[in-house]
Amino acid sequence: MNYSEFYSKSINYPKDFWQSQASQLDWHTLPKNILSKDKHNYNQWFKDGELNLSYLCIDKHIKDGFGAQNAIIFDSPVTGIKAHINFNKLHKEVSKLASGLQSLGLQKGDTVIIYMPMIPQAIYAMLACVRIGVIHSVVFGGFAPHELAIRIDDCKPKAIITASNGIEIERIIPYKPFVDDAFSKAKHKPKHVIVFDRKLGVEIPKKAYDVDYDNLVETSDPIEAIPVKSTHPSYILYTSGTTGTPKGIIRDTGGYATALKFSMQYVYGIDKGDTFWAASDVGWVVGHSYIVYEPLLNRNTTILFEGKPIKTPDASTFWRVISEHNVKVMFTAPTAIRAIKKEDPNGELLKKYNLSCLKYQFLAGERCDVATLTWTQEKLKVPVIDHWWQTESGWPMLANMVGLGLQKVKPGSAGFPVCGYDIQILNEEGEEVKAGVEGYVAVKLPLPPGALSNLWGNPERFKLGYLNRFPEYYFSGDGGYKDEDGYVFITGRVDDIINVAGHRLSTAEMEEIVASHKSVAECAVFGVHCDLKGQKPLGLIVLKSGDISKNSSIQNEIIQNVRKDIGAVASFRDVLVVKRLPKTRSGKILRKLLRNIADEHSFNIPSTIDDVAIIEEIKTIYQAHNIGIHK
Repeated sequence: MNYSEFYSKSINYPKDFWQSQASQLDWHTLPKNILSKDKHNYNQWFKDGELNLSYLCIDKHIKDGFGAQNAIIFDSPVTGIKAHINFNKLHKEVSKLASGLQSLGLQKGDTVIIYMPMIPQAIYAMLACVRIGVIHSVVFGGFAPHELAIRIDDCKPKAIITASNGIEIERIIPYKPFVDDAFSKAKHKPKHVIVFDRKLGVEIPKKAYDVDYDNLVETSDPIEAIPVKSTHPSYILYTSGTTGTPKGIIRDTGGYATALKFSMQYVYGIDKGDTFWAASDVGWVVGHSYIVYEPLLNRNTTILFEGKPIKTPDASTFWRVISEHNVKVMFTAPTAIRAIKKEDPNGELLKKYNLSCLKYQFLAGERCDVATLTWTQEKLKVPVIDHWWQTESGWPMLANMVGLGLQKVKPGSAGFPVCGYDIQILNEEGEEVKAGVEGYVAVKLPLPPGALSNLWGNPERFKLGYLNRFPEYYFSGDGGYKDEDGYVFITGRVDDIINVAGHRLSTAEMEEIVASHKSVAECAVFGVHCDLKGQKPLGLIVLKSGDISKNSSIQNEIIQNVRKDIGAVASFRDVLVVKRLPKTRSGKILRKLLRNIADEHSFNIPSTIDDVAIIEEIKTIYQAHNIGIHK
């Protein structure tokens, strides 16, 4: 069946379509009530079904005779450790830890915060929780104690599972002291803090609430997985909110498992037994879905990588991992590719490795500029596929669904709507716009299985943030347009659309042109206040390593390129060279922060920022060039 037929069936007959996909799973109780309403009058999937994610990710494969297959390959260039963990070993670790959690009084419906680095025990902890119906909330390792305390007070965990430390290239990140600090700051007090000692010589401060991870596992007997309702929350994952207070996205169990199983076959085109690598972190949605649950659910070997695209030890590390571990499909963020490109613009380091195993390279997490996609395609010589989704969706919303046949790649587009997502572009009045007209990206309800089911403890915020803007639609918060062929182009968050003298302009479009300049490694274009025109665009660029061209000539060339491609209406006259751009720890450029530094005397510093020192660096640049309030 081709994409158009398959997609149309998912939109026109959603119950039949998703019932068929759900039947691919090994349910404890097969669902008959496919789509219904919950107590908040919101859609829910497979209400009467029962299953267990941990069982599907581990026990099912052992039962089918694949216990000796590698489930996880742990590759840690920061410690020099490599480990192969098969499904039998995974079962032992997870089932004993789950038993240990029960012995501490945890039961179905309780919550646990997992605050761990990229080590196997983080995956064990997630799978142990869902094995007994405990709802986990993974907090990205290295989050400041204040942010951790906010999450403790919001989801009220009975226990926290942590480790002695993480490693950031060569720097030790002390996890346990952060947990103790958060514990003291939080109003809610978890009963236990379970600590895994990595035995790297890091001192672990002892507290009365501490439980030794190794001892807990060693003294516990394996237990079977407990079936839970399809609608039972598998996890809570916090994402930043516009109010500054994190939003706790709730993911169900049955719908999530159905969607993930579907996506591996049809979106990523990967077969059972193949090796899949999502170069992300378990603290983010990509890590939840495509490091942990989906590869294991589909009986793929997943790569757990503790390192960076550069400096661990150099810009060849991604290519080494792909070659050494026979990776068939890889998924990373464009920012990782740009970092590699900056260090090795000609791809010389890539030539050392045989990458014939790689079939597809997927990019997501932020908008992918054409220059990055083109460079990756040229160097890897495989299809490079940009796709788009959100923490809220849990799995891809736009993609080139290679499992249904690879379609033409249009640089700048994230492809077509994925099955189940009736994506429309709306104007201010909620009306669909014509092809080529930019508007708000929304999804007609019901959302397919796997998407968020609500916000933890805040159903009103859920309605206000996602449902009220356009009745009968989920509002993504992004702007975009469809072309005449149906390809969808995401132009950025709606607050990345700037108004210059009454003209609505996309900073993403300008950024595309800036990024295409041969000397630019990374860039950001955003709107800043202008007394005359309301807003004007400002571009910040990071130059490629070793580029000795004159800054002024590069700046002038970029300005002329934007003027040529967009026109004088863009009012694009300011391009500044910087050493680096502020990013989140997952690598996303903080464009809103760059705008706030220019326009606001006081502003919130995002909790996810990688290095707060960069704020002063940017202020100094702004002051030197009289940008915004820095005149």
